[in-house]
Amino acid sequence: MLKRTAALSPQPKPGYCNKKRCRLPYFRDNRAQAGNRAHFPDIFTVMDETQQAIAETILADGRVIAVVGASPNPARPSYIVASYLIENGFEVVPVRPKVSEILGRTCYGSLEEIPFQVDVVDVFRRSEACPEIARAAVAAGAGSLWLQEGIISEEAAGIAREGGLRVVMDLCIKKVHAEINENH
Repeated sequence: MLKRTAALSPQPKPGYCNKKRCRLPYFRDNRAQAGNRAHFPDIFTVMDETQQAIAETILADGRVIAVVGASPNPARPSYIVASYLIENGFEVVPVRPKVSEILGRTCYGSLEEIPFQVDVVDVFRRSEACPEIARAAVAAGAGSLWLQEGIISEEAAGIAREGGLRVVMDLCIKKVHAEINENH
């Protein structure tokens, strides 16, 4: 086995994508090691069939996605995901207080301020903030609550399910959409 030296490229940080200019985390078990599959491992191998069906239904039915915690900083995951969704035909509604515009779209301070119906509420906020966001999503009449990778809140999931919303937790909507498109 070759020993890495300073002349060779450094090893990627564990848990982060090795693909050039991508800063999104990936699943640490990373079953696939070649080509694009190393960038987006087969996430459905770690999802159960029910969660897979819910995710596919949300992405098939939802066209208007409110991104709560959207950032105007192009280096942030929320910005990267929102721009990916826009490129793939979704109507993205950024939600972030004190910011007027992100990705050329009007930014709202909260879900309550959005003057039209949203289908999916995609959350890039800490778990502690999620129950209140779930209540706002139910009140806004959203169809689904999607908590991004690394965000788990059973309380928020319970609130959303009780309000009739479909729920996905701890998955990246961008990665799931890319995986669905690759498999179809």
